[in-house]
Amino acid sequence: MSNPVTEIAIVTTGGTIDKTYFDALSAYQVGETVVERMLKIGRVTHPYKIIETFRKDSLELTDSDRDALFNLVLALENNSVVITHGTDTMTDTAKVLQSIPGKTIVLVGALSPARFAESDAEFNIGMAFAIAQSALPGVYITMNGHVFAGDKVRKDRDSGSFVAN
Repeated sequence: MSNPVTEIAIVTTGGTIDKTYFDALSAYQVGETVVERMLKIGRVTHPYKIIETFRKDSLELTDSDRDALFNLVLALENNSVVITHGTDTMTDTAKVLQSIPGKTIVLVGALSPARFAESDAEFNIGMAFAIAQSALPGVYITMNGHVFAGDKVRKDRDSGSFVAN
């Protein structure tokens, strides 16, 4: 059993990172998480555990879902938590998690599904994993090669990236 102080808890909520083709019309659906496969391909040896919570697009997450996520993260013994999340409402969830003390919480997503060859998902997950190990307690969002304070960032839909407020 891993030491929860050093083990990273990876909580999956869905979002583009886990989307897959659903039908011949190219509709997408959030599928089974691909995070463990990415970590295995990356030969990650740092201890981690994966906790699958939702399989939702972030636009479908409710206040009740965010409350459940808050309570789950608060109850974890782990000091380091990575949360995979859809990008559209990632900042809303970051705000809800701000009051959790003593944990480094990193929200991460992708602008194209991890199942795509040219996805940003693997790079973003790698950054989140590193930040979870090295940053001081707080809530962070890591996207596009940047690390942002969770309450000082927004998604710029026109540029398809996250920018500091």
